Amino acid sequence: MSDLFTHGYALLIGVGNTAASGYSLPVTVKDAQALKAVLTDANFCAYPNSPDHIRLLENQGATRNAILDGLDWLKECAEIDSDATIVIYYSGHGMVELDSSAYYLFQHDFDPQAIPETALSAQTLSEKLGNINAKRLWVIIDSCHAEGMASAKDLPTDFVPTALPKGVVNALKRGEGRAVFTSSRGNQSSYVRPDRILSLYTYHLIEALKGAANQPGDRLVTLSNIMTHLGKTVEESARNFFGKQQTPFFDTATEDFPVAMLCGGKGLPSQTQSPELPRVMTNQEVMTPALAMARRSLAILEEQAAGFGRLEIPGHLRIQLEEKQREVAKLEASLRDGKSNG
Repeated sequence: MSDLFTHGYALLIGVGNTAASGYSLPVTVKDAQALKAVLTDANFCAYPNSPDHIRLLENQGATRNAILDGLDWLKECAEIDSDATIVIYYSGHGMVELDSSAYYLFQHDFDPQAIPETALSAQTLSEKLGNINAKRLWVIIDSCHAEGMASAKDLPTDFVPTALPKGVVNALKRGEGRAVFTSSRGNQSSYVRPDRILSLYTYHLIEALKGAANQPGDRLVTLSNIMTHLGKTVEESARNFFGKQQTPFFDTATEDFPVAMLCGGKGLPSQTQSPELPRVMTNQEVMTPALAMARRSLAILEEQAAGFGRLEIPGHLRIQLEEKQREVAKLEASLRDGKSNG
């Protein structure tokens, strides 16, 4: 008998066909459908397969109003369930306006001649996320696709395809218990597998949700498991298939947290312990993923600070940097103490 991930809620958006010609990307629908399939599979992630827990928006259904309504639904889920884990997934095009640096996601009914008025802005998305009072919130953006733009001749010249900028990521993850994953960085493209079944990123995301980076004895898939697998496989696939660079980006304002059941809660068999005995996680197993995430976050903050050169680092960034340095030091000390006592 499989367990259910009863506190899991997901809004999955695969834009697919757009009302404006030249911007459609059918593989994004395949991405969202495949992700829903693994999330609701009782033998994998084990989210309840119900509209009360998971909603899929695709093609003509992926309108701006439908997306906003979906975000409002997640807000209600978090209000009803104080232990909710919220997942928001978007696969489609994303662009930045050069003059304003505003970032937009292109849903089904956007107008390429009136993007600021009709597309889903990152600012609006950030405001909606800020209203979702969940302990754990995970945003996944698979945008900046290399395809689906070749025949789009009517795009204003001051809009360029790009991955989610750091400033937008920071806005989206504002608050505790939040993580933002993007499929690529900067001006890199996100690629589709040569067999056309899925995008590279989502293909490997699903592998991770099935336990590709988990260890014997695990019963849950965590953020750190996902990061470990995506960080290795996406770059490798882009290089092997296309000779290109596609580097996933991860940013968190949280310690590690579970996002799904592993193998329906049955997990991977332990190699060292009897299945009849309850398994107690070691200090190293608890601390190592948390330390890895903290170090990644610290590296991002250090990179931001280095960008100011000889200028004075803003106060809020200096405080974040110092807090993250203390967190890393504390986790390193706890891990050392655990090893010496083990």
